[in-house]
Amino acid sequence: NLYRPGAQTGALVTALGFGLSAFVVLAAVQTSLDANIAARVPQRAPDYFVLDVPRERAEAFRTEVLGAAPAANVRLVPSLRGAILAYGPAERMTRVADLKTIPDEAWPLRGERGLTYADTVPEGNRVTAGKWWPAGYAGPPLVSVDEKLAQALNLKIGDSLTIGLLGVERTARIASLRRIDWDSMGFNYVLVFSPNAIADAPHNLAATVDLPSGADKAPLLQRLVRQFPSSSVIEVGGVLKQARELLSQVSLAILAAASVAVLAGIAVLLGAIAAARAARTYDNVILRVLGASRGQLLALQLAEYALLSAVLALVSLGLGSLIGWLVIVQMFSFDWLPDWSRVLAVLGAGLALVIGFAVAASLPLLRAKPAQALREL
Repeated sequence: NLYRPGAQTGALVTALGFGLSAFVVLAAVQTSLDANIAARVPQRAPDYFVLDVPRERAEAFRTEVLGAAPAANVRLVPSLRGAILAYGPAERMTRVADLKTIPDEAWPLRGERGLTYADTVPEGNRVTAGKWWPAGYAGPPLVSVDEKLAQALNLKIGDSLTIGLLGVERTARIASLRRIDWDSMGFNYVLVFSPNAIADAPHNLAATVDLPSGADKAPLLQRLVRQFPSSSVIEVGGVLKQARELLSQVSLAILAAASVAVLAGIAVLLGAIAAARAARTYDNVILRVLGASRGQLLALQLAEYALLSAVLALVSLGLGSLIGWLVIVQMFSFDWLPDWSRVLAVLGAGLALVIGFAVAASLPLLRAKPAQALREL
């Protein structure tokens, strides 16, 4: 029946295959995103990021936080914004304005970026080339560069980097390269300068606040908003919650589209069964005359639909996995970590629904009486 003349197998595989593939995409993408979030977001990420803390009120900020949560961990870092204007060997530096195209790996060249200065290597960073400057360094301005940016721009230790900071160009020599753990959920800066390079420029501070487990966040948030109205307080948990809600809304949209596609495929399947009603009735009658029981005929129908389901499963799993991989790896640059048990469960549920409708539509054909059917032929 699947490949007899006039069979609707191709149309069925196309209609149902796309719908079931959407279910596979939904399950694979959702489970991969969940796995990536669980793997990338530290168990103890900071509870709050606070931006634009006035530098002269650093101690007042720390006192305010510890007053509301004595066991809190507060970290303050200088925060400036500037743009990379030129880079390379001091005698032949490349101006960013002269570049026709900017490689994707050199994204920090696009506009202003966050800058900071420090006496020590920032948390979550590891020096991979060169040396860090000593505390209290007062020599020529130095800078430490993210190793990936250095590779993209072919920067070496000893090269120079010029930035535009509040309309003033400042040049520093590259003293070290760093490997940054971007998944640490802390302050990660592509460029970290020696304090004497940029500390004299007007700037504010950025802070992270890590509260002990079970601490009440409401009093601290209220105090920070009241005492530091010009600062921006970002709750990490709230951001992750909004991201998950957005993903849920996208998932619902995909689920709705997939459901419509599957229902359309089921309609095609039922239409094919109705169109082939006479031929199927004739086949069943001949088999009944030859001695086949209704149970055997039902088994044949189930075998037919099981074979169709196997073809659909292969098409849907292959196509859905490919699209899911493209979304996760190529679009989001995440790791491909689907939960295959959930993916197969979703696909199995969709196939069971298809088989259920097909069998229900075929049952009336099995009840045809051979004598009456032969008289009508």
